[in-house]
Amino acid sequence: MPHEPAPYSDPAPPRSPPRIVYFDGYCGLCDRFVSFILAKDRRRRLHVTPLQGETAARRLGPLARASAPETVIYEDAAGLHHRSTAVLRAVVALGGWWRAAGALRIVPRPARDVIYDWVARHRFRWFGRRDSCRLPTAEEQAAFLP
Repeated sequence: MPHEPAPYSDPAPPRSPPRIVYFDGYCGLCDRFVSFILAKDRRRRLHVTPLQGETAARRLGPLARASAPETVIYEDAAGLHHRSTAVLRAVVALGGWWRAAGALRIVPRPARDVIYDWVARHRFRWFGRRDSCRLPTAEEQAAFLP
């Protein structure tokens, strides 16, 4: 009896690369940015994790410790993005009308980063410092990485 070939089956769809927003878990402004991302990410495309967490330590190594006080990092298929570029790419990834924020890329990165750095220097004075890293609510749990 001849051997019948296995029936055809589609290969598993390719997995999208992770889209991760790394943020300072003690920063009030960063906490507000994460709340904004989670509220607007209707398709649940993005994950968030504190720079002080396990995921950042594993994926970013020493960069996580060096970046915690100063920057937001965004990871996507194109790699790691820092400061104003990270914020822009994360907002654009929300899709819909938020993609229009990509028009801000017309402003040269050094100019955007000057503004980003100025806000970063004043963020604790303006938005406060948290005593501990943010804990996700039950609704946010799926988007948070340890």
